[in-house]
Amino acid sequence: MLSCSSFTLRQLTPDDVDLMGAMLTLFGDAFDERDTYNGARPGAGYLQGLLGSDNFIALAALKGDEVVGGLAAYELRKFEQARSEIYIYDLAVAEGHRRQGIATTLINELKGIAAGRSCHVIFVQADHGDAPAIALYSRLGTREEVLHFDIPVADGDGGP
Repeated sequence: MLSCSSFTLRQLTPDDVDLMGAMLTLFGDAFDERDTYNGARPGAGYLQGLLGSDNFIALAALKGDEVVGGLAAYELRKFEQARSEIYIYDLAVAEGHRRQGIATTLINELKGIAAGRSCHVIFVQADHGDAPAIALYSRLGTREEVLHFDIPVADGDGGP
């Protein structure tokens, strides 16, 4: 666990289901998508399995017992070369705790984890109009312009 002057960072393990639940609440509040993150929350067994997997990384920023920041990432093993990349899936800081270096510290902690796993790069996407996220990621990395597409698994009639 990394400790800063005003908060601590913790990499979550299968024993941290309650902290993962608090991160889901944080993400729902921060992104104004409460139903997405809390409407069909997975059970403890699912979260334990996820937190114990080799390809999922969850980091929580804590002030006392309160989760004030969170990062969820996936390690993606590549097929074209023997290396991995890490994708930051979600990163959020509670509104009253922003601009205190929490997001940067979470990413820097992830960089250390990535280096320990011999990963090639960390990547993240930001939505158009999300100026704070774009500014943060621009300070930490190289910007690429890409298009993102959501492809439904099933068509409108429920079939593939």
